[in-house]
Amino acid sequence: MLAVELRDITKSYGWLEVLKNISLQIDQKECFALLGPNGAGKTTLIKVISTLIRPDDGNVFINGVDATEEPSKVKHMFGLVSHHSYLYEELTARENLEFYADIYDTGKERIDSLLREVNLINRDDSLVSTFSRGMSQRLSIARALLHDPEILILDEPTTGLDMNSKRWFFRMIKQKNNEGKTIILTTHSIEEAALLCSRAGIIMQGRLISIKNMDEGMEEEYFRITGEEDEN
Repeated sequence: MLAVELRDITKSYGWLEVLKNISLQIDQKECFALLGPNGAGKTTLIKVISTLIRPDDGNVFINGVDATEEPSKVKHMFGLVSHHSYLYEELTARENLEFYADIYDTGKERIDSLLREVNLINRDDSLVSTFSRGMSQRLSIARALLHDPEILILDEPTTGLDMNSKRWFFRMIKQKNNEGKTIILTTHSIEEAALLCSRAGIIMQGRLISIKNMDEGMEEEYFRITGEEDEN
């Protein structure tokens, strides 16, 4: 069974067509990268996949369930991490996880183990407002893993992180993929995609214009299509 299937997805904001007839299949346990420059449509597509917004046309299937028609049935299947943390700065790390555990209707027994996994157990009672960018992103990973989802959706997760935090994040993503989770990663860095994922698609001006395995010349294709050079 496919983890994610998109069929002819389109989305517009007023007169601006942001996504143009995108179709895509992502296998279970795969790590798939969505590549493209800023403004290409990556984040909008992630919002459609994660049911945060509804497409104007087309359908999204998560593990065979039509998420476009029945979004409530798929919300437990994925966890979302983006450059926006979705954390409450006036709450502590533990309080944030307790809050989301209630939303996911899941037990709180995983909170301690997740705080240890993201190296924040000694800061569990600290306000998130005191956290560095890297610490906030580590807590965001814990939040996304609370309900043990099958799919992790990562939208530009390393934006604003220093190199040490990026290395930690890469190790965590690889670990979760090795544990059997499907990973969907958006990035404008071909280097990050090559490090983490086996396959990638390139989005330009709202169109998915190329899908290739990373070892089949995707790096050259990305530079040729976008005219960009990797920033890392």
